[in-house]
Amino acid sequence: MSNWFIALPVASGDWLQRLQPAPLGVRVFAPEDLHLTVAFLGPVDEERAHRAWDALEWPLSRIEISLGEVVPLGPAARPSALSALLHHGREEVESAVAAVRDTLLDRAGVPRDVRPPLAHVTVARPQRAAASNERRDAITWAASLDLGEPTTMLSRIALYTWSHDRSKSLFRIVAERTF
Repeated sequence: MSNWFIALPVASGDWLQRLQPAPLGVRVFAPEDLHLTVAFLGPVDEERAHRAWDALEWPLSRIEISLGEVVPLGPAARPSALSALLHHGREEVESAVAAVRDTLLDRAGVPRDVRPPLAHVTVARPQRAAASNERRDAITWAASLDLGEPTTMLSRIALYTWSHDRSKSLFRIVAERTF
């Protein structure tokens, strides 16, 4: 069963192509995979994902954001994501996520996320089979990245699931709205 999530698509601009080459064991996201997660629904069926989507009342209008430092996220010993934290727009986005996330998760019938929202855009992931030295290299690589605080507008929200061909991109948009 595929994972489902609701997220804000993020345009990559040219900063993604200017990244230093990633070390062995790291997959850099394709431009169309960049997003800011609002609610991770997990491995639910499509009907439950659409129930959450139909309940969405996104409270934020179009907003300009900028991306800041890239940090490892997930368990400290085995980070699962290398993500750019929002610099500009962070408080507004986190507040909007906090306002809707519980309702979306409830409608999908999945447990609520007890962590406070953290506005970030994952740019790369260590591969699941990455060795500990490859994970260390990934964290060092992420810390060395200077994205230059690129800006973009958030103006869409989408329901995502896995791509049909994950060798090219990881995710696909099933439904979307502009705001």
